[in-house]
Amino acid sequence: MSNKKKRVIILGAAGRDFHNFNIYYRDCETTEVVAFTAAQIPDIEGRLYPPNLAGKNYPKGIPIFAEQDLEKLIKEYEVDECVLSYSDLSYETVMHLGSRVLASGAKFSMLGSYQTMYESSKPVISITAVRTGCGKSQTTRAVVKLLRDAGKKVVAVRHPMPYGDLESQRVQRFATIEDLHKFKCTIEEMEEYEPHIAMGSIIYAGIDYEAILKEAEKEADVIVWDGGNNDMPFYKPDLSIVVVDPLRPGHEISYYPGEVNFRMADIIVINKIDSAYPEDIDFVLENIRNYNPNANVILAASAIKVDDSDLIKNKRVLVIEDGPTLTHGEMDIGAGVVAAKRFGAKEIIDPRPYIVGTIKQTFQIYPDIGNLLPAMGYGERQMKDLEITINNTDCDTVVIGTPINLARFIKINKPYVRVYYELAEIGHPNLQSLIKDFLK
Repeated sequence: MSNKKKRVIILGAAGRDFHNFNIYYRDCETTEVVAFTAAQIPDIEGRLYPPNLAGKNYPKGIPIFAEQDLEKLIKEYEVDECVLSYSDLSYETVMHLGSRVLASGAKFSMLGSYQTMYESSKPVISITAVRTGCGKSQTTRAVVKLLRDAGKKVVAVRHPMPYGDLESQRVQRFATIEDLHKFKCTIEEMEEYEPHIAMGSIIYAGIDYEAILKEAEKEADVIVWDGGNNDMPFYKPDLSIVVVDPLRPGHEISYYPGEVNFRMADIIVINKIDSAYPEDIDFVLENIRNYNPNANVILAASAIKVDDSDLIKNKRVLVIEDGPTLTHGEMDIGAGVVAAKRFGAKEIIDPRPYIVGTIKQTFQIYPDIGNLLPAMGYGERQMKDLEITINNTDCDTVVIGTPINLARFIKINKPYVRVYYELAEIGHPNLQSLIKDFLK
């Protein structure tokens, strides 16, 4: 019998990939992870998963390469297996990746849900989704508020976004705005963390989710898993809440690993019913009946308000929306567009004539983005290109549909208005009654 270790590449996007390594491969004596690949997020390849995080079996760390070099890496490293470890992929994309791996002579695989979940000593409520941009964040905030109103100490743990220095991001705790600056957060990170801070809540994130769990358990009665993309929870949930989007009917059963969440859900929230066609809502309901008939179903709207509707009415507006929702989330509309139409904008300006630098590259990669501007902010260069694009655009008003106020760290040379959106449940059952039952 050969003592040769199985050689593995983890296919990732700076998040699930590191978690899968930590929980499943780091201390495995029969497997050697020779590389990570990186996709979806700009400029995250070319780094090293550092030795201090990789553990005793990897004194030199593990290199991170661009996914486009996958075939070459399989050959160069004599790879036996490639493990898919990122999210929000159509089934067609998944199998194109699988075919690339199989054609290169390696095995294509993915790890199971329970294999990659830590168990907590405290109750865990997970909030995940079937796609990026369904409304996880507002649902998470609603759940946190309900738990706090019930007298519980709540700590949220967010799916990772380690785009900077990996060693310094092992365990991150955010309780104040200063913490965002301390950890040098990107726009993408601040969009997720700041709303929790604004409501007086504590949120953890980072890379080592076993260490994060131990810290969170010290100050929580209940832990809330705040998911990313349509990924599965890193912690085994005692109550699983999954958000679906009738603006993308059918995606709940055609994207990986969103369908996994859909099938595992205890509660399914159908969000945005105020913006969806009735037949699309019925289609999602039929899929629930077919794929997860035991789930409790909640109907909800994404309630929208703005700072000053007069800055929108009869104005030519540039709409800025959450970046990932428009890119790999494949949406061509967000809260900003809904607000612009609802409050009577004269015209939504196409930003394409004004885009520069990395923003131009984003439109080249994702040509189906609508007449709106994705708030790409994965680093200082993208943030500067975003600022130049906004200020170049010939418009009367900028409509900011992102979860945070971009104007706090981007200088906007024209009037702007912020869009706010919260979960508005309709009818029964609702989250309050179901969480009350859970707490019993």
